[in-house]
Amino acid sequence: MPSAHTKLRDWMQHPAYRPWLAALAGAIGVLCFAPFDLFWLAPLVWLSLFGLLRNADSPRQAALTGWAFGSAFFLGGVSWIYVSLSAFGGMPWWLAGPATLAFCVALAGYPALAGWAFKRWQPEKHWQQAFLFAALIAAVDWLRSWIFTGFPWLSLGYSQTVPSPLAGFAPLIGVFGLSLIVAFCSALLLRWRIGVPVLLAFCLCGFGLRQIAWTQPDGEPISVALIQGNIPQDMKFQPGAFIRTLSLYRDLIAANPAQLTVLPETALPAFINHLPTDYLEELKTLARRQGGDLIVGTITGERDSSYYNSAVSLGSSPLQIYSKQHLVPFGEMIPAGFAWFMAYANIPMSSFSAGPASQPPMAVSGRNIAVNICYEDVFGDEIIRALPQAGILVNLSNTAWFGDSLAQPQHLQIAQMRSAETGRPMLRATNTGMTAIIDQHGQLKTALPPFETAVLIGSISAYVGQTPFGRFGNLPFLGLLMTSLLLSQWPRRHTS
Repeated sequence: MPSAHTKLRDWMQHPAYRPWLAALAGAIGVLCFAPFDLFWLAPLVWLSLFGLLRNADSPRQAALTGWAFGSAFFLGGVSWIYVSLSAFGGMPWWLAGPATLAFCVALAGYPALAGWAFKRWQPEKHWQQAFLFAALIAAVDWLRSWIFTGFPWLSLGYSQTVPSPLAGFAPLIGVFGLSLIVAFCSALLLRWRIGVPVLLAFCLCGFGLRQIAWTQPDGEPISVALIQGNIPQDMKFQPGAFIRTLSLYRDLIAANPAQLTVLPETALPAFINHLPTDYLEELKTLARRQGGDLIVGTITGERDSSYYNSAVSLGSSPLQIYSKQHLVPFGEMIPAGFAWFMAYANIPMSSFSAGPASQPPMAVSGRNIAVNICYEDVFGDEIIRALPQAGILVNLSNTAWFGDSLAQPQHLQIAQMRSAETGRPMLRATNTGMTAIIDQHGQLKTALPPFETAVLIGSISAYVGQTPFGRFGNLPFLGLLMTSLLLSQWPRRHTS
């Protein structure tokens, strides 16, 4: 008579139940990321996916399994997009709901592709299967970072920010290299006598790497003030609220002097050349009190030609402008053929122009600052363009578009990964959260509670030197990816 273990195994391998089990695993996978931060759960979740793919009967069935996993994973993790389309974009629910569903289902195509390819080229030996699984999971994470302008949100490697011991690998191989390591260890856990020691070895190695000082402080720390205005998104572009917004930021700056003051993305929601001249002069005067500077999010250019989502410096240093180069599809730029879709939304300033791909760091407060705006910090290979000149990273964001959702802690976790990869501290000034200071190891030093009007006061040092990732970007990861693929397929036995 079959044992209970055998019955359970047979039930789990039944084709009719496999997609549902994959969906359950995908939904649980969201817990591996912020704000839940169950980083230790990730190997078990992706072990479940590996086991289901390994026992699939065909590439088509493996693709369906991957699609079920991805659909539940992304619906659970990034369905906050509905909030921006419906609550703040003014899109009717009957269009915003299907649009969000279609987006998440489309993202599920990446794990579906990984599942199909795994079954199509599945080797016989378990260790080779582990290499193939790891390579494919990491490859689709990487592909998702640049296809259709990229959306690498919830890449597996982000689950391993500090305090995970594996975070020590980030300065070497970046977030996608971490995806590869986690997926490889997950697959090996199917043979726990091998998998557990390998996972422990990676953790010990990662912990050791975290002790290496890849970069060093440069000069004395400077005082910083990060302004969180907490302006409701539905009021941000209302003419009646405009003067109150300007007054609020002026008063917060006046009450919190610092060498470097940073305001959020589009904190001044108008073209900068249309703002009152005396107001800008007052901001400059406030910034100069300690020989310092102010970086503020605003709009540059002209509405009738090209206009940009920009960060502008005011104060002791000459005026400098950084214009956002990686625009958000549908939010800041309209993809070809989707004008009809945007006609149902009420998103102001949704046709920005992209800034130049190469822009020098801002020289403010005696330091070189690499500015990025909103979700630009999701793209690690773009952040490193400002290195090694820049000693501090600064992110200006307005995640009020996504309400009180998982988007804010997830975005903070992404910023932590950028600091760990580059060996540079990051200052995050956001409208509604999460305003924070992150150190050069990716450790969160301090943060403001979200949805409060407040100012984060602190100090920060610039850093010099280069991590391997800062120097080579994703090249080491791509080398590991190709090596894993080769090891998974060579030597390949052919049986009749």
